[in-house]
Formats: sequence, C-alpha cells, structure tokens
Amino acid sequence: MAEYNHREIEKKWQKYWEENQTYKVETDPSRPKYYVLDMFPYPSGAGLHVGHPLGYIASDIFSRYKRLKGYNVLHPMGFDSFGLPAEQYAIQTGQHPAVTTEQNIKTYISQLKNIGFSYDWSREVRTSDPEYYKWTQWIFSRIFSSWYNKDTDKAEDISTLYERFSQGGTAAVNAATAEDLLLFTAKEWNSWSEDKKYEVSLDYRLTYLAESVVNFCPALGMVLSNDEVKDGVSERGGYPVIQKKMSQWMMRITAYADRLISGLDTIDWSESLKDQQRNWIGRSTGASVRFKVENSDKEIEVFTTRVDTIYGVSFLVLAPEHEWVTGLTTPEQADAVRGYIEETQKRSELDRMADVKTVSGAFTGSYCINPVNGEKVPIWIADYVLAGYGTGAVMGVPSGDQRDWNFATHFGLPILPILDAQQDIEHQADATKEGKYINSGMINGLEYKEATAKLISWLEENKIGKGKVNYRLRDAVFARQRYWGEPVPVYFKTNETGRQIPYLVADEDLPLFLPEIDKYQPTETGEPPLGRAKDWTYRPESETEDYPLEMSTMPGWAGSSWYWYRYMDPQNKTAFASKEALDYWKDIDLYLGGTEHATGHLLYSRFWNKVLKDLGYVQEEEFAKKLINQGMIQGRSNFVYRVKGTDVPTFVSYGLRNEYDVTPLHVDVNIVDGDVLDLEKFKSTRNDIGENPQFILEDGKYICGSEVEKMSKSKFNVVNPDTLVERYGADTLRLYEMFLGPLTESKPWDTKGIEGTSRFLRKLWRLFFDQNGRYVVNENEPSKDSLKTLHKTIKKVAEDIENFSFNTSVSSFMICVNELTDQKCHSRAVLKDLLVVMSAYAPYITEELWAQIGETGSITQTAYPQWNPEYLKEDAFEYPVQINGKVRVTLTFPADAAKEEIEKEVLANEQVIRWMEGKPLKKIIVVPKRIVNVVI
Repeated sequence: MAEYNHREIEKKWQKYWEENQTYKVETDPSRPKYYVLDMFPYPSGAGLHVGHPLGYIASDIFSRYKRLKGYNVLHPMGFDSFGLPAEQYAIQTGQHPAVTTEQNIKTYISQLKNIGFSYDWSREVRTSDPEYYKWTQWIFSRIFSSWYNKDTDKAEDISTLYERFSQGGTAAVNAATAEDLLLFTAKEWNSWSEDKKYEVSLDYRLTYLAESVVNFCPALGMVLSNDEVKDGVSERGGYPVIQKKMSQWMMRITAYADRLISGLDTIDWSESLKDQQRNWIGRSTGASVRFKVENSDKEIEVFTTRVDTIYGVSFLVLAPEHEWVTGLTTPEQADAVRGYIEETQKRSELDRMADVKTVSGAFTGSYCINPVNGEKVPIWIADYVLAGYGTGAVMGVPSGDQRDWNFATHFGLPILPILDAQQDIEHQADATKEGKYINSGMINGLEYKEATAKLISWLEENKIGKGKVNYRLRDAVFARQRYWGEPVPVYFKTNETGRQIPYLVADEDLPLFLPEIDKYQPTETGEPPLGRAKDWTYRPESETEDYPLEMSTMPGWAGSSWYWYRYMDPQNKTAFASKEALDYWKDIDLYLGGTEHATGHLLYSRFWNKVLKDLGYVQEEEFAKKLINQGMIQGRSNFVYRVKGTDVPTFVSYGLRNEYDVTPLHVDVNIVDGDVLDLEKFKSTRNDIGENPQFILEDGKYICGSEVEKMSKSKFNVVNPDTLVERYGADTLRLYEMFLGPLTESKPWDTKGIEGTSRFLRKLWRLFFDQNGRYVVNENEPSKDSLKTLHKTIKKVAEDIENFSFNTSVSSFMICVNELTDQKCHSRAVLKDLLVVMSAYAPYITEELWAQIGETGSITQTAYPQWNPEYLKEDAFEYPVQINGKVRVTLTFPADAAKEEIEKEVLANEQVIRWMEGKPLKKIIVVPKRIVNVVI
C-alpha cells in the first residue's frame, strides 16, 4: 500500500483482529497479570461523542503497553444496560426497553471497534442479561443472609447469629443494627418457633425492609437516589421530586463505615476523591442525649459533637418529617407546621444540606426539658435537620453555631454565652473551645476536655445519654419503583398478625426473570410497574401455595457493584466467577472513570466487595488498587444572535451584535467552519427559528460567537467521533485526544486542531514510502544520531505511559519523526522499534507498516524495545558563556572535558577576550554541562 488510506487500513485490521482473536485473553498463572478496566458505560441512544473516548483511549494505551511489557492483560468492556432513559422511552413509545437497549449497544460496539480498542469482546457482559443478573440476585441473597458481627468486625452468615442467640440471647450479640430492639434470653430464643426466630433475625440482616424518607418523583412514579436529584428535580427529565416516607429495601452500608474510611488509606486514588468519600461518610465523635418532652413520657434523642455546649441550648429542632412532629404540634400551630412540611417535601435532602443562607422553620407549640438544668426548651421544626441523619433532632446552641445563631436571630430566640472566651456573639456565633465555661452549672470554670468528659460521665450515670460515634452516611435504599431493573428475589408470606414477611427465592430458581407487562408505568392503584405482571408469584419447593413477589426492582447501582468479577469468568454457569479466575485476577490494577461516581458507584462497589470478602468469596478488601479520574473534554459552542422584537426572524453577525438588542442561541457546531455559519444548512436544519430568516452579515459572512462549556446535545456542540474517524482516521482521533492535555484535566475541544495530528501521521508514513509511493525502507546501519533519537523516544514514552502523561508522549513522537525525517533515516532497525513504541497509541497505522516492513503476525505480540543508555551519551556539549551575567558567546567542548581545560579555552577565545575589554579577571565559574560564567 503506497498511500496512507486510513479507511482501507482500519477495515483490514479490524477484520484481522476479529478473525485472529488478537485480544482474547485466558487465565494463565504462568504469566504476571494486569487488569485494566473502564467504568461501566450506560448505552445511551445518542452514542458516543468525542468526550467519551478520552478515558477509553488512555486505558487502551496502557493496556497495549502492558502487553508489550509481557503482562497478561485483562481489558474487557460491557454495558450497564439497566437504566431509566430506556424505560422513559418505553413509557413514551411503548417499545420494550430491551429493544431500545439492544439498538443502543450495537451503536456503541460499532463506535468502540472503529476507534481500535483492544477489548476482549468474548468477555462482554450486560447487566440486563438474565445470565448476568442471576448473579446480582445471588449476591443480594448472600447479603440478605448475613449480619454484621462487631466483635469480629465483619459480615457473617446468619447461622452464626442463630448460634449466639441460642447460647446467650441478645447479651451474646454485638451486631450492627438498629437500637432499642427486643431484648431476650437464650431460653426465650430456644423456646420460639422457627418462624418467630426468622422474623426476629430480619432486624439484624445486612438487607432489610424499613420505613425511610426517600426522594420520590411522582411524574416518574419512582424513588431516586440522591445523585439522581439535582436542584429539587430529577436529573433525568427535570421532574419535581418530593420527600416521602415509604417502606423500602435497605442495605446496611453503615456497618462498614469505619472500614470504608480506613480502606481509603490502602488504595491509590486521588486525595480529592478520597475526601469526597470521607466527607460523605462523615464520621463524628460526640454524645447522645435524651430531652424529655414536657407533660409526656416521650424523650427526644439528640446527637451532638459539642455536648459541652448543652447549657447554651435555647431551642430544639426536629426534621419536618420526624415521626413525632404531628403528635407534638399543638392545634394553634397546626396550620403553620402543615404548610412548612408541604414546602419542605419539594426540596431534596442535598438541597437542604447545601442551602446555608435561607432561614426557615415552624414552632410546634411543644417544649422539652434540658436534662442538665431542667429548663424548658421550645421544639421547632426546620428543613436543615434531616430525619435520616443521626436521630432527626438537633439541639440549638446559637452562641456556638452559626446556623443556630441565624435561626435564633431570625425567630427571636435567646442566645446564651457559655464560654468566657466567646466574643461578639451579639453579631455572630463563636464556636471556640478555648477559655472556661460560664452559665454552665456543673462545668463552670472547667476547660473543654475536662468539661466534656464530666458531662458524658454524668449523662451515662444518670442513664439519659452516652458517648457515641455517629456517621453522616445512611443505609442505602435498595429499591426502585420501576420496571427496567433486576427483580428482587424475594416473596412474601403473611404471618398471624397480618405482617408481610420476606423470604428469599431459592438459589436454584434464579434468575428470577423480569416479566413481560403491558405498560411500563405504575399501576392505577399506585403499585410499581411489576404490579401489572400476570402471575407475579412464587411457589417454593414442597409447598402448594403461590406467594406474591417483590414488585420493586433493584437500584441502578446493583449490577455495577460487582461487574469486574464477572469479566474474570463471564461464561461460568455455576458461580459468578471460578476460584481459579478469582485467585489469578484478584482485583483491578487500573480503573478509569469520572469523579461524579465518588459517592455512588465507587462507594457501593467498595461496600459489596467488602461483604463478598467477609463471606469468603473473594480475596481482596478493596476492588481497585489504582483509580484515575479523567478530565472532561469540553465543547466549543457556537452562537447566533437573534434580534429581539422583529416581525421577521433576524440574526445579526457577532461583530455587530452590540448594535442591537439580541438573544444568543446555540447553533450546531457541525455547520460552522472557523466561526463562519453555513446559512443554508442553518435554515434547513432549524425548524424552531421561524420562516424566511434574515441575516445581517459582516463582509458577506455570518460570524458566530463562541464559548467553552460542557458538551451536550442541548448546546448543539456535540462532535460525533464517527465523523472524525471517517474523515481523519481512528489513529488521528486517538493521538489528538491524548495531545489535548493532561489526562486528569478538563480541556476544550477544537476540531481545527486535529489537522496537525493528521499531517503528523502522513509524515510518519513518508519514512516508509516516499511521495511517489515508493517503498524506501532499507537495511542500512542506523546513524548515531538516529539511534539517539530512537532511544530517547523509547525511554521517554515508557516513562510517560507509566506516569499516565500521555500528552507528552505524542509530543515525543512528533519530535522523533521530525528528527528522523531531517536525518533522512529509513533504516529498518530504527523504524521497526519506533512502530512498536507507537503501536499503543496508533494501532492501525503501526499494524499496517509492521506488515509492510515484512514482519508477520500482529505487532501486539512483540515486546516493547529496551532503551540503551550508551546511545544517549552526549559526545559534546554547547556551553553558553556569560560575561558579568550576560550570555555573549557559545562554545562547544567534549562532554567529558575537564573544568581546567574549559577554563583555559574560554579565556583564550578571541570573542571572550574582546568582550572582557582588557579588564582583569576576577573569577571564572564552570558548571559542568550547564554554563560558564566569567566575572570581570
């Protein structure tokens, strides 16, 4: 092939790789393993835009490099194919989500193959495949059948809980569970029926049913996770979200809070992401205190990290959704409280936590008693308190907390000083721990540590409080009221009191298949979509009755919380992965994905992995050794400027826009060339601008404005990689995306820049074929200069890849090709190694040129070349010579020249003598291989 024709080359090598299974990998204990994984993509209908492949290209380069270094590399790809977009499309059109999802996956696979990724497609998995979600259901069953033993600090099979109960009742058990559960002796436990024992055990399991406040979206008819809600509306569709109490499946992730924090110290993830998880978990040490409600036997429990400030309490605040609010509200306050609760329901918990400026609340009309001084404290509700965090109640100490100070000031509540070191509390809170306590009863005159210890001791002695560790992290809601998700393998029996008791579907009956239904919306009676399924029941073996199955499906994060293990052994019918595969691949060595998953997927995955380890199914405490968060490729948007108030739609060019009252509108960047708008395409593709638009031009052209912002369809700035691959080739796209800048940083996309990368690849081609298409590679011995160029490139690129500095490697390739071109180097010995070094970045052109120079097989099967330090030694060095601080001369000396020799020749040099102007020498300084400084 004399000419570089990327279309022919790419089609040829895609076929070769597929037919020869070039990237297929097997478990091979005789070789060192390396597992590189990209975060599970959701196959959206829009397919990939140029921002999506950034991380994929980087991981592919690293995978190819590791293969060349002798590693057995696992680099798979699959799809997180359960998801809300396909279901919403099904609701709108009636088309089954599976059909939409399959079409989208085909588009994704085609795009990914075109870009030349070295995925082992034989290992592809999809979360919506019953052969996959069978094992998601199986893992759910294992978690349901486990409890967390605080004594051993790990999850154990529920059978060990039964054993402890049978030997010592609740006194023998230290479990992660809710407080204030039923207490019983071993004798009582042993006297109970198996059904009664089972029902009691439900409160201890890692998966359980509970009433919880959730983000409910009426328009979608489903519960959303916190990361699916933005600014009080659903991320998908922008529908209003309210706070609602519902019975939900929960997972006891809080049992792992400390291990989730401590495990962060053992993994190579960015500190910013670790901090996000630490803050999300929110470990805090303090005290639990009970405030007795006036004229009632109820006690409101409060958790505080500053029990030392308890004498400064002037009000107590409950979450608006706290279960006691209705009972505590007096008739006089009922309307105000009811209205406030309705307003609160319109805001997500994240919005409430983030809004520190708005002050709002409502007085219930009731009071509680401060346990340390017996004073009456008014009970309020306010949206800055969350029912799911701590106890859903906080004590208000306005002199020591700014939010409490704002609240007290707004509502005219007392602000009591409690430390003699507090300053200016008339104008702001002072949270100091310095000084000695005042107005504080038993701790007056004490300092912080002594006062805190004394108060906790007093509370514990009087049985009205205790020292406690608390977490912001809450147990994870594990249910969605939607159709397109994994069925929860649970059925229900009704006990003698009418309570619905959950039981697991037997392992041998998994997968529990997602049934066909007529519509994908909730039923008319408000049940989830699975309520529409016919015979959605289960009959256990040896029973004659059919029992109703759970109608919620699993959340979107379920299938992605273990998927890396299925890639290890994707065809296994008897286990989620074999012991042999798990022992060999163990964990992910390099994981790439976005920071937006910090408190969702990444946290849940760490949780599930720890459970699986505790139960003996996997070896590693953490699932990913190293994580890299790639930056975002931002779009370069273009704008047209519509003149306001005109009868005919009129658009003014960018340079003239300030002369008119205009509204900027996004315009499709694909019909803009160098900021010049294609007017005919604009008129034919935009049916939202009105008929017969008029244009006010500059020099006969319509110039668009531009701005860098997030790439999205709504901004018309999406660039399809298929278009670029067709025009320039996949290798050009791969190199250009890496060349844009450091992997972890965000950078703007500019299609114009890709031309330079395309020219570079053609220049590389010219080292093998001249402009007439003649093959010019020879068997000549390479020159010293060419060997130096090659080996510094081999060394630099290896270092760059190991340090994930992919952009600087592309620069090195360009320098290398330029130098070899100047040296007129066509030596096969040099070019062969150069192809191997470049093959990780540009697989298509290097495979083709590898074949052209007579090599057989794929370039992926060779080894990365070793750089030779002998070739990098400098024979000579060019010294800048400064005279009184200014460079006046440059002189070349042998690289190993002695200082004395350099000094002698510098002082004898005619140009140096002339610049010294006959003045006496004060001193001469030689810095080897750096500079010579002459001082006169």
